[in-house]
Amino acid sequence: MTNQKESNAIIEIEDLDFYYNQTKALKNVSLDINKNEVFAFIGPSGCGKTTLLRVLNRMNDLIPKTRVVGKVQIEGHDIYDPNVDVVQLRKSVGTVFQKPNPFPISIFDNVAYGPKAHGIKNKKELMEIVEESLRQAALWDEVKDRLNDSATGLSGGQQQRLCIARVMAVKPEIILMDEPTSALDPIATLKVEELINELKQNYTVVIVTHNMEQAARVSDKTALFLNGSIIETNETNQLFTNPKEQETEDYITGKFG
Repeated sequence: MTNQKESNAIIEIEDLDFYYNQTKALKNVSLDINKNEVFAFIGPSGCGKTTLLRVLNRMNDLIPKTRVVGKVQIEGHDIYDPNVDVVQLRKSVGTVFQKPNPFPISIFDNVAYGPKAHGIKNKKELMEIVEESLRQAALWDEVKDRLNDSATGLSGGQQQRLCIARVMAVKPEIILMDEPTSALDPIATLKVEELINELKQNYTVVIVTHNMEQAARVSDKTALFLNGSIIETNETNQLFTNPKEQETEDYITGKFG
């Protein structure tokens, strides 16, 4: 690890600016995220939370005229180094999107898709990966008898857990979640939140959420974003009960946002 200020940090962001064309969407962001913790990004719409999430696996590379200034390291490696294999980066930093996006193929093939793409062809090995991933996503018992059915026939909450299983099947280190429950009903939301608590035993989870109660329930640490800057970062409990900054207090008490 090149930077020793937080020895347990798996993600280190230093003096980061991010531009869409000439627009500066992130301003001087510095943040450490530790292994095996759930870290929440909160703040009003358009404040930079999702932009930062997408910086962490270079999804913003897909948008023309974007630019990164500053340093982003994962496990001590600069992920914006020109020699970085972006496919490998996205294997180790998986993403779960706002809306469940299962492929219109079988449940089995959804989960096996990533391992197959990375060269695993053995049917028995694929079956083991699919079962393990679905178990980790708390979905195995619900789908084990219909693995050959289309994934699009699952409920919204099951589809989202399937997408989480699909990410886990390629053995990432980090799971990014962009508003993962915003399209789900309260019962499905609760199941995904319970799953997030389980996931941190094996993964680092970074979650963007508009729902402050959700951040309070699932995350260990929280960062509040406003206008592209981080206003405050702290243990979640501290940030919500004893904020240091007036803007944080105003946001969590509903004065704006």
